[in-house]
Amino acid sequence: MRRRAFIAAGTAALAWPLVARAQPQPLPLVGFFRSSPATPFEHLVTAFRLGLKEAGFIEGQNVAIAFRNADNQLDRLPALAADLVRAPAAVIVADSVAAIAAKAAGTVPVVFVTGGDPVAQGVVPSLNRPEGHVTGITFSVGTFGAKRLELLHQFVARQTTIAMLVNAGSLTAEAERQDVAAAARSIGQPLTIIEVRNDGDIDAALTRLVQEKVGALFVGAGPFLSSHRERLAALAQRHALPSSFPWREAVQAGGLTSYGPSVTDAYREAGVYAGRILKGEKPGDMPVLQSARFEFLLNLRTAGALGLTVPDKLLALADEVIE
Repeated sequence: MRRRAFIAAGTAALAWPLVARAQPQPLPLVGFFRSSPATPFEHLVTAFRLGLKEAGFIEGQNVAIAFRNADNQLDRLPALAADLVRAPAAVIVADSVAAIAAKAAGTVPVVFVTGGDPVAQGVVPSLNRPEGHVTGITFSVGTFGAKRLELLHQFVARQTTIAMLVNAGSLTAEAERQDVAAAARSIGQPLTIIEVRNDGDIDAALTRLVQEKVGALFVGAGPFLSSHRERLAALAQRHALPSSFPWREAVQAGGLTSYGPSVTDAYREAGVYAGRILKGEKPGDMPVLQSARFEFLLNLRTAGALGLTVPDKLLALADEVIE
């Protein structure tokens, strides 16, 4: 009996290491980190997942994703970034403001998506050799504000004032403001610039637009204003204002025009970059990608509702027309 018991105990002891080795390993974790609310940005998550898939990673199979959103409360960013570092995330994909907090939180690789100049912002020292633990995708909003103003200018009467909404907390705001103001001066377009920082500022700005009888609305770039794009498009329609946005989704929601880079495609590329880092590449050796795909959208339904005649040359330029 004693011998049998000894053999049985010995067999069980030998089995323990095998059981331990058979335990499934946790999936590598990617943090998806934004300064904005989670909605209405589901399309960016879809694009990000597509990029991960192109790199060989599928959520739930060989990678996990942790979502963190600051809901436009920028003071929450450091704590959210620290939470992802503790998780621990293997890589963090973030918008421009969130990326700065993620970079400061530790040495976890960071892939940013920004509409500004990451070198000027101090995020990376160079586009070609970012060094350190940060790289990403950039599209400079300061380079296409003038084009957006030119397109919107064709829908307003001579000497009619265009109001530009600028998110004062955005890293891209100053470059975009200077670009648009210079373009307005060059074509003699009256322009008033209104800064907004929170939801209350948007309400006050819209009241001012009505009181001052502006003729059109030019919405600046950045996550905060993008999170309100549907609201702004609806209010522009309600007050019969031709409108210009940097995002195609605003035109799909009823805005008149949009011109700018494909942010959706930028997040797909960010997913690819995150996958490459998961495979072992170092962010500092991966050049910052510069988005080269721009698109012009035009909503003919909105133009009709506003009683606007769309010039044939604009129809010819449009990459997509909503009828």
